[in-house]
Amino acid sequence: MSSNRKILHVDLDAFYASVEQRDNPRYRDKPLVVGGLPQERGVVVAASYGARKFGIHSAMPSYLALQKCPALVFAPPRFEVYRSISTQIHAIFKRYTDLVEPVALDEAYLDVSQNKLGLLYATTIAKQIKAAILAETNLTASAGVSVNKFLAKMASGMNKPNGLTVILPEHAVDFVAALPIEKFHGIGQVTATKMHNLGIHNGADLKQYSQTDLVRHFGKAGHFYYLISRAEDNRIVEPNRLRKSIGAETSFTKDLNDPQVMLLELETIAQTVEHRLESYQTLGRTITLKVKFADYERITRSKTVTAAVGKAEAINQVARELLASVSLEGRSVRLLGISLSNLDGATEPKAIQLCLFESGY
Repeated sequence: MSSNRKILHVDLDAFYASVEQRDNPRYRDKPLVVGGLPQERGVVVAASYGARKFGIHSAMPSYLALQKCPALVFAPPRFEVYRSISTQIHAIFKRYTDLVEPVALDEAYLDVSQNKLGLLYATTIAKQIKAAILAETNLTASAGVSVNKFLAKMASGMNKPNGLTVILPEHAVDFVAALPIEKFHGIGQVTATKMHNLGIHNGADLKQYSQTDLVRHFGKAGHFYYLISRAEDNRIVEPNRLRKSIGAETSFTKDLNDPQVMLLELETIAQTVEHRLESYQTLGRTITLKVKFADYERITRSKTVTAAVGKAEAINQVARELLASVSLEGRSVRLLGISLSNLDGATEPKAIQLCLFESGY
């Protein structure tokens, strides 16, 4: 693992909801979701920290969110505002480095190994970026600092909101070894459950498995799991990355057997995809359905339409057709997903110090 790289991951705190609470006093200090109304069969696009305490999260049907918190307040999304603020934030990033990889409107990786201001410490840059975001947008961000993208991402989520966490190279392996497997970025609930069944409960357990065994159990993702169990991630920060697809998927805690329930889930997923397409101001021509069965077999079905689509109704209609082409008899489904490709040119526009900053961090 190279200890020469200095990678930041910066993530705005509950971005959409925080913008709404910033701009509208009546939303403040209340559990808030950005999304469609329950009576309109809406879906949660984003949830404030107050709403998250009730177990509310993005992509959840709005009616279910309201059941969890009857006092919930709903705000319609304003993507043009979020995009404008995102442009401001990315301009702040560019003051320090041109190696900025947007992940979403509110999230990005930065490679500050060499930076425009000649600052020695990556933590100094992270602090300055957080301060500038607060001063110029009145929003808070959390930042993670480390030697690669995986560790920086893990660090940024450790002390939200308004957090700053540093994982130094000499502590990276021990950090990953102690990390609960369900906390790993890239390992969802269903995969974590399968790992628990294999006796894998933390990074140290994961490291005991060979790459061959991990690939056998988890497919191509096994290569990634093998590397991150050793705190290794050689992915570079890719500025101005062109989006090839936009989608959403849901892993179910209980496998689905009823095709009608699957259709309802597809409707919710299609709404999430619509919101994501709106945030990137794009449409797509190829709709792909992803189905993962209880035995972890995964299949995809795709259809390309003549005119680009972006609305949930059109996306869901094609997804239903694709699901009808899948043989479901006698099988249970643990994951459904929808993605759109052939996009119309979408581009992704409290500190914890784990140890002293003696090596340039």
